[in-house]
Amino acid sequence: MKINDHIDFATASFKEFENIAGLDMVDTAKYFSSYINYMKENQHLNFRFVTQGCGPTAIVSSAFLEKPTECISLVSNDYLNFSQHPKVKAAAIAGIEKYGTGAGASPLIGGHHEYHVALEDKICKFFNRPEGSSIVFTTGYTANSATLLSLLKQEDCAIVDMEVHASVYEGLLNTNVKRFPHNSMIHLERALADAENKFRTKLVIIDGVYSQNGDLATMDEIYALTRKYGAYLMVDDAHGIGVMGDTGRGVMEVYNLLDKVDIIAGTLSKAFGHIGGFIVSTPEIINYLRYQSRQQVFSSTSTPASFGLLKAIDLIDEEPYWRTRLRDNVNYFKNGLLALGVDIGASSSPIIPIKIGDPIRTAQISRMLLQRGVYANCIVYPGVAKKDARIRTSLMATHTKEHLDKVLNTLADISKLVSLKKSR
Repeated sequence: MKINDHIDFATASFKEFENIAGLDMVDTAKYFSSYINYMKENQHLNFRFVTQGCGPTAIVSSAFLEKPTECISLVSNDYLNFSQHPKVKAAAIAGIEKYGTGAGASPLIGGHHEYHVALEDKICKFFNRPEGSSIVFTTGYTANSATLLSLLKQEDCAIVDMEVHASVYEGLLNTNVKRFPHNSMIHLERALADAENKFRTKLVIIDGVYSQNGDLATMDEIYALTRKYGAYLMVDDAHGIGVMGDTGRGVMEVYNLLDKVDIIAGTLSKAFGHIGGFIVSTPEIINYLRYQSRQQVFSSTSTPASFGLLKAIDLIDEEPYWRTRLRDNVNYFKNGLLALGVDIGASSSPIIPIKIGDPIRTAQISRMLLQRGVYANCIVYPGVAKKDARIRTSLMATHTKEHLDKVLNTLADISKLVSLKKSR
């Protein structure tokens, strides 16, 4: 195995292994495995798994723990904990009892069942859109990538916030892309002006809530610029729908733009507590995707357990106190972190980063948290920029003040041993 340029494992990130000159795919995988083993041996990397369902606590197994240990869990996007809601479980069980465990085929050849129709109708009503305005995909990732691959070609252009989800970038492989710095209106307008008369379709793509920083898109300004330059707007609000806004309709509701966004992308795996993704747009766009999206045409779709989603969507309106509890937890925890002098950026959601910067120190802090009964993710490249490593925390409505106090007290203890301040 020949390596043209030696990679220093002590300072390397996953980026250095994406395309190693002189190595074919087998040798690349072998060399990468050596790096992973190095990281494990030096306690900089550890894969963990839990032995129970989503919840405010989890039984965690890890090489850093002597035995499976109950920890406070800050890793789940099941924000309202609907994956454990008795009514959602009962509905999912009823779906399996009636339809079995699988869809049996791709949608166009017999795999589109009445529960898929009911789910798409429910999503239309949730967003107050006309019948036929939504389509369901197997995952939220696929909803983004499949939709964009179908709609945007070489004559078109996507203008994207640099911090959009990886699924968006995968969907843009066959089109032109202009990226603008996160929430920078100056750079967005410059990109729109440059693209205005050069491309057939101009589509601005943003997140509602950004998945690593937990901050919101400045959607009102973005919408105004989009319309000024004759472009369309797509919002991936995977982390906002069900959680943000007065009635849980997401960041678009916060900005009073629910009926104005051209394409809404969302997931069914976060606030709704299951798996899957969806697109909401005009009936014509949805009809086009139903027959032109290869991932929709050739992939089997969601299982009958998604029958539980019909109840989960109803619960957003029927039991709004879950959102209230979540917001209370977010405010309480953020204030506690700020009191510790932690850099949480501009988080305005249940995603609250503890920004450290240095990836090695971040991994050390994550390990120390786990050993003290707090399970939180160490996020390094490619999840974030190489020098922007952080501990990512996600709060749930079912966390108690006692849970949050333990986390804050644990962080305070760790800060006496290792700095929580972000490196500059």
